[in-house]
Amino acid sequence: MPTKLEDKGARLIEHPHMMGSFRNWIKLLWNNRDIEVKYLPRVMSVFSANLLTTPLKLLEQILYGNMVNHTTIHPSPVIIIGHWRTGTTHLHNIMCRDKKLGYVSVFQVSAPEFCLIGDKLIKSPLSIVQEAMHPTREIDNIPLSLDGPEEEDVALHNMSPYSYLHMYSFPRRAPQFFEKYITHFDKLPPSELADWQEKYMMIMRKATIKAQGKRLVTKNCADSARIKFLLDMIPGAKFIHTYRNPYDVYRSTFHLYKSVTARAQLHDITVEEIETWVCDFFNQLMKQFFADKSLIPSQNFVEVKYEDLEEAPMDQLQRVYETLGLPGYAEAAPAFQAYLDSITGYKKNVYKEVDDDIIEKVNKHWSYVFDEWGYEKLEPKVKKAEAPV
Repeated sequence: MPTKLEDKGARLIEHPHMMGSFRNWIKLLWNNRDIEVKYLPRVMSVFSANLLTTPLKLLEQILYGNMVNHTTIHPSPVIIIGHWRTGTTHLHNIMCRDKKLGYVSVFQVSAPEFCLIGDKLIKSPLSIVQEAMHPTREIDNIPLSLDGPEEEDVALHNMSPYSYLHMYSFPRRAPQFFEKYITHFDKLPPSELADWQEKYMMIMRKATIKAQGKRLVTKNCADSARIKFLLDMIPGAKFIHTYRNPYDVYRSTFHLYKSVTARAQLHDITVEEIETWVCDFFNQLMKQFFADKSLIPSQNFVEVKYEDLEEAPMDQLQRVYETLGLPGYAEAAPAFQAYLDSITGYKKNVYKEVDDDIIEKVNKHWSYVFDEWGYEKLEPKVKKAEAPV
């Protein structure tokens, strides 16, 4: 019997869209009207928070709109890509210790339309609440701070319909969100693509203002399938692709999807549906990445194996800087090491031994990546009996 994934009510007044666009929230609700009654407190809490912050959004546009429009980003930002749970966040957190680099922060993506003015007015009290309620990320226990780095797709989610992240609020339409805003980007109507580009660049410009003009280093797993469009906007962009043992990716991604959906969903789905996401979305993302990665000039592309990053992070960082021609590794190295020392007590999620069911699913659906990345393919411990002929 299918197992229903549902929020038991512990966090029905929390949602990732809390400081997002009021207009965007109304549009999303209108286009996805099969909301279950028990999630109405979550809907209304977002509605209220979006409405209350609208004056700040209008004020930021008045005070900073012209500055944002005339800000130029560094011509070769560093973009970290790779499937979810392959070390993109870890690498991003380390590289953001380089004082020559800027980044998009947690606060900026949470409040993209008033992050400049809000930085002075409400970030401090929000930090107190955040540290009390969520000192670490739910999905992996990594320390969380409003000033820490975060992926820009969260900002797109909070200000527009153009983000796969809406699949967590409306999980029954997860495949449609994932395909439209990640792997079928080339099928977007020109007006929507232009609007997405404008909003993406606005996020980057605001981050550049906060970083005082520095080169940005961003992290966005969804960008693994949007290389062509990013190069159209930023031809000089440099890319770091991370990868990890497929069996670990399967288990960790399932935990990610399950945890975030429970926090954001406005209707229930089954755990079995989430298992299907893990298999299908990996294939869609990685096949698009493999098709497009040759578009990146060789001097602007480097790959990092997660296990190597864990074992010898400083060696991997030096290799990244040298391959991409990034200046300042020697000056940044002490900050990198200090950060690594500060997380030595970090406890990763512990998973049981890979079971046969996962081995069979990964071998069946993702077999092509073993040759690509050189990982050992496991065999089920108990082989299923063959059906009689």
